[in-house]
Amino acid sequence: MPVVTVRVTRDGVTADQKARIVADITRTLQQGLGKRPEHTHVIIEEVDPENWGFAGVLTTEYRKTAPPGG
Repeated sequence: MPVVTVRVTRDGVTADQKARIVADITRTLQQGLGKRPEHTHVIIEEVDPENWGFAGVLTTEYRKTAPPGG
């Protein structure tokens, strides 16, 4: 029974995008490892940006100075 956890910041990820990620990960495990989709669990954890650090600062601060798309 594979369990995959995906962590993303809680901003801008739609339900449709989450559904697509779950389907893609499930399909990858089925094709790559022969795992049955009905036994595959995908957990999406959303983290508030102020609770995620990146490059030595909180994500909220990093995004203020990061170039677009960075």
